[in-house]
Order: sequence, then C-alpha cells, then structure tokens
Amino acid sequence: MTTAGVIRARCDSADRLVESDETLAALQIRLGGAYPGVIALPGLLALVRRARLAGAPLFAAMTVTDEGQPLSFSARAIPDGSGTRIEISDWKVAADAWQGDEAAATDEALIRQLAEAHIVLDAEQRIVSGSATARDLVDLASSLQQGFGRYWTDLVTLEGSAHRQPLHWRLLDEAQVAVPGSSRVWKTRILPLRAGGFELLLVAQTVLAEAPSMTVSAVPDPLAHPDWKGLLGRKLAPALRLPINRIVANAETIRTRLAGPLAEQYVGYAGDIAEAGRHLLSLVEDLADLETVEDEGFSPAPDHIDLVDCARRAAGILGVRAQERRIALVLPALDVAAPAIAEFRRVLQILLNLIGNAVRYSPEDTRIEVDCGIDGEFAWITVQDQGQGIARDQAEKVFEKFERLGRSGNGGSGLGLYISRRLARAMGGDLTVQQAPEGGAKFVLLLPADRAAQASAAG
Repeated sequence: MTTAGVIRARCDSADRLVESDETLAALQIRLGGAYPGVIALPGLLALVRRARLAGAPLFAAMTVTDEGQPLSFSARAIPDGSGTRIEISDWKVAADAWQGDEAAATDEALIRQLAEAHIVLDAEQRIVSGSATARDLVDLASSLQQGFGRYWTDLVTLEGSAHRQPLHWRLLDEAQVAVPGSSRVWKTRILPLRAGGFELLLVAQTVLAEAPSMTVSAVPDPLAHPDWKGLLGRKLAPALRLPINRIVANAETIRTRLAGPLAEQYVGYAGDIAEAGRHLLSLVEDLADLETVEDEGFSPAPDHIDLVDCARRAAGILGVRAQERRIALVLPALDVAAPAIAEFRRVLQILLNLIGNAVRYSPEDTRIEVDCGIDGEFAWITVQDQGQGIARDQAEKVFEKFERLGRSGNGGSGLGLYISRRLARAMGGDLTVQQAPEGGAKFVLLLPADRAAQASAAG
C-alpha cells in the first residue's frame, strides 16, 4: 500500500488535526481518534509537539500497523503561525514485513490478497494461528481453531507425496495440496517472516462451483464457471492498489525532484504519470464500490449520526484541496444539528463525493455552501457550488452509470453519483440535484430523521 504523492495536513495550537488529506484522516479514524481531534498516532503527535515548541521544522521516519498491515512513512512537521503543517511522504508497506527484496515483497503482497487461507507457523512449521474465508474451507477453519502446535501438513494432503514433517519449507513452497471438504485444487505459498516462523497461504487453482453437486475440473473453463461475483472488490481491487500507488508515489518523487535534478520537460511527464495513476486508482475504487452496491445482499448498517458532524469531517478532509483552488467551504453554524439514521461511513463517502466534485468543477475564488436541517420525516443536507450548474433535462442523467456530461480529462469515472444515489436509497433516503438560485448545482441528500435524538434534544 502506498499513497499518491505527499499527504498534507494541519494542526491547531493544541495539536489537534483540523485539516487533512483523505489518507491521513482515514487512518486517524481507524486508529480510534476523532476528526477533528488530537493526533491518534503517538509518534506523529510527539513530532508535531516538538516542532511547535522548538519553533523549527522537524523530520522523522515512522511506522504504524494499520488493520494488521505494517506501514512506514516519512513525516515532516513545520510550525506555521499558531499551528503546525504536516507533510507525509513515502507512505508504503513496511519493508520489514517480509524477507526478501522489494520486488519480492510486491509479488507476495499480491499473493496475500488472492489467498483464501492465511496461517501463521512457528519456525518448525507448527500452527500458531490461522483463518480461512472460503465457504468450502469451513472444515479447515474448524481444524485451525483446534490445531495449535500441530504441523500444518497434518490438515491437508500433499498431492503426489507421502512424506511427512519435518521437511524443509522450500520443499513445501508452491506445493499442490487437497483440503478436506473442498473439491478445489490448492497451491501453497510459504513466506518466511523476519521475526521468525512463516506465513502459509493457500491459493485456489480452480473456481469454486455454485452448487455442491457441480464438479470442478483441474483446468477450469471460465465459460463453464462464470462465478466472478466479488472478484473485483474482494480480490482485484486490493491487489491493484499496491502497484498503482507505487507508480504514483514514484512519479511524484520524480516530479518534485526529491530523487535529484531533472529537466523541466521530464517533470511534466512525471506529473502526467502521477495524475493518470490517480485516475486509474479512483476508477478501481469506484468499480469495487459499484460491485458492492449492486450486490443483491448489500445492506448498510444504520446508526445514530449527525449530518452536521459528517459534513464537518468531509470538509476537513477536503479542506487542503479546496484551499489550493482558493475555494471557501461554508459549513452550518455550530449550534445546528441534523440527527439521522444511516451508516456513518457511507454518508461520509457520499459527502466526500459531492464536496469533492464541487471542488473539482467549481471556478477558483468561489464558495461551496453546505447546509443541514430537518424536514418532516427526513434529515437533509445540501451541497451548493457556484459552477456551471446542471440543466434541468440533465438532472436525472447525471446519476446514470459512467455519465460525465461530456466532461473530458481525468475528472472522474462517472460512477460517483450513481453509487452515491444507490447508497442513499439503500439507507431509506434519496439524492437529487437542482439548479441553485444564483447559479451552480445544488445536491440534496435526504435520510431518515432520528426522531429519538430530536426528542432528547428538545427535552
């Protein structure tokens, strides 16, 4: 996992993260911190405090574990008036997660995404822990729970071999195995860990059939087994993020001349590569989300939220981008609340799309107004810009799949508004657009109002 270019953020005089690019803001929330709020990463918080007290820029290399993935990055804290600016670069999977060189780590990261069973082994290849996600690996998952201290080879059958442990791990790497309860053919990958021991991955070599009565050939016919449901979101998207982000990060390193002097024309080439990489990554993410919202089993997880709080978080994440284009984000007053019943993560996703589009397509030196309120059974939030607006006859067309209304360039995939409306309707609301009174577009998000929270506030 890497990220596109330099991540920028800003802290106030109390070392609270008040503005940030999406990557750091999302990490802040995943680490249990509030946004805006005090920096949740201890090392980064200490760096910011030292820089503020010293009144001088400071630099440090850091690591963090994010959702089980070891990450490393370089952080720079720069005192700026009453606050501190943060610049983070070289954000990537930590090199010490695996043994081997960088190219091998990239290949292994891809294999990790494709694997359907992950097992941690000690130095003697005995089971320490493990998990299996596929529905035909239920028996294996159960065995892993009871298998602590056993050799992993006791739980599978090595094809064409009667040898039992102890065997050198290289003799078992890329071996073909049969797993009890599964009709598929599996291949092993054994990755040595620097801390000692191994990680064992099982990667399917055949496609899982829909019904137990179906048989699976050792050499599957894709036309005979067209079960690609979930392939992009669960498999390809995570695998594609790493190489695409690495391309963008390397291009940004070249563009900013961090790797050394470079002729101006090549700086432009690197910038084009980075921008194309960002566009491709955005398309991958949109396609993964599209797969999710069109799944018949998709169901949001509703909760008690405040649309004003969601709006402030989204504006904080996009604040740096808006400042670069000299666009003012006008938010509801501090005493305004709009309690609703919806999934926080999905509402934030919708607002990031609406405000992000407004920032992208609005002229410089304009303003984007965000307002919230309650109207009957619904809580509402509007995002209004001062751009060209959307004609009445295009108000529905803009929500169609892959529709960009004739815009060219790397502005987006044409899926964001389609996905946002699907999410809004899945949560019992809706998303519409209208022409703003003074020009520009005005998007209106409706969600079920939280009557209990309203009654509590009134009482």
